[in-house]
Amino acid sequence: MRVLHVITSLDSGGAEGVLARLCRADHSNAHHVISLMDEGVYGLPLRRAGVQVYCAGMPRGKVTVKGLFRLWLFIREARPDVIQTWMYHADFLGGLLGRLAGVRSIVWGIRNTDLEPGKSSRSTILVAKLCARISSWLPARIAVCAEKAAEVHARLGYCTGKMTVIPNGYDLARFKPLPSSAEVIRHEFQIPASDVLIGMVARFDPYKDHGNLISALEQLDERGVEFRCLLVGEGMDSGNSKLMKFIEDAGLEKRIILAGRRADIPVVMSALDLHVLSSLSEAFPNVIAEAMACGTPCVSTDVGDASLIVGDTGWIVPPGNSDKLAAAVQKAINEILDADEWGSRKAAARTRIENRFSLKGMITSFDSLWQAVLR
Repeated sequence: MRVLHVITSLDSGGAEGVLARLCRADHSNAHHVISLMDEGVYGLPLRRAGVQVYCAGMPRGKVTVKGLFRLWLFIREARPDVIQTWMYHADFLGGLLGRLAGVRSIVWGIRNTDLEPGKSSRSTILVAKLCARISSWLPARIAVCAEKAAEVHARLGYCTGKMTVIPNGYDLARFKPLPSSAEVIRHEFQIPASDVLIGMVARFDPYKDHGNLISALEQLDERGVEFRCLLVGEGMDSGNSKLMKFIEDAGLEKRIILAGRRADIPVVMSALDLHVLSSLSEAFPNVIAEAMACGTPCVSTDVGDASLIVGDTGWIVPPGNSDKLAAAVQKAINEILDADEWGSRKAAARTRIENRFSLKGMITSFDSLWQAVLR
């Protein structure tokens, strides 16, 4: 089967990462990818894996006539059996241009949970609402990454009869416990063995609510807890004035390490004692599953399908509540002191991802959905 994926961009992000994993690991179908923008972070790795990558070349936040024409030409050239789109703008544009190019087997991809003014752009909210109105006739099916996302979009007006929830799957040969990583990361950042190493892998974005995390860490510091917190991702650097103000106001300059973007995420995840996610909103938070696959327990806010991923292997707290977040992190730190109990929790975290969120399972689910729309 020839599957053509249309995605807004190929920059580092959750949906982009899932698309890349799917294309590289699924050898039973021929995959082609169109980015509405440029090839970003994942274009080269995809091409090296033998995936044909096209770029429509549209600027961020703008739709151009030239870009739309390129998109239509690419679809005609690829001659796909199925078009799989990813995220609202690609759902709308890829769906419409796909229909104009003569393809009727179109599967949309919903990757978001909440749409709030000030956090999502006005154009994103508008396109999502427009997609809801045409969801009953344009796509053949809609792949949704999380149960929570399906509920939210049903309320928005999306056609529920076309929705299929396909949780993200993970490459467990890549994301796995790496015992030597703790020594490597602690040596790189000069972190004492006596300090608990907390971390959060996330770009700087209002939805990630780093301010909430820093407020919780401030409480731990005031209690005399010996810890370091490693922040990894786009915008996690001293050039981010807003982030630096959060840190300086909390007096945590010596506690927080800004590591920026890194390519060795499995090493980072394995090195952490505890991964924390402080988000206000998520659909299916990849970083939690990636940390757990590496045997690192998690504290997360109750967003999207976070509680489904974590289960009883970690701690779930309300979003936007730094007191509850601090209390959960404190509880986890107290448990770390019991090596046997913590070892059991680490093993349980890994096992939960193996049993519920494997890459093989995700590929099988997508393949079944694509086969269904061709019947």
